[in-house]
Amino acid sequence: MPPTESKAGAKGREVHYATGESFLGWVIVAATENGICSIEFGESPEALEQQIHHQFPQAKFCKDHLTFNQWVTQIIAFIEMPQIGLNLPLDTQGTAFQQKVWQALQAIPVGNTLSYAELAQKIGNPKAVRAVASACASNQVAVVVPCHRVVGSNGKLTGYRWGIDRKQALLERESSIP
Repeated sequence: MPPTESKAGAKGREVHYATGESFLGWVIVAATENGICSIEFGESPEALEQQIHHQFPQAKFCKDHLTFNQWVTQIIAFIEMPQIGLNLPLDTQGTAFQQKVWQALQAIPVGNTLSYAELAQKIGNPKAVRAVASACASNQVAVVVPCHRVVGSNGKLTGYRWGIDRKQALLERESSIP
């Protein structure tokens, strides 16, 4: 979805969504015809549905699309077992800088972490540590764009859009993969 449409609340766009459960609790997955545009964690399916309607207030929402339901199944399996990998189209919206950060995040192998400073250096902008942290916080595609793999310079867990407990659970699960 072009940034202007995203800012306009996805006016006129069809957004498929479904909720499911994972070891991290409830998850909602949303997609346009171009790919996955949102993966969020929350406390209940109802709260997540409200959130997605708020995120895309002008969209036409749809459920029960066969291809999309297969994507949701794959994403939940990936959350449970990240070592299986995932290759689905994404429809992420962000600045060129955010996109660069999100691509670098996807290159971090399962079970590894980087600091915000290391990630800034990896994208060729070592002074952009705060901007990297901001790009991580703007990520709307949880786990698939693995911002949970970024930690403080001291190795400690820092904030996570979906809660520090979820971040810790993801990293523990990934670190236990042989």
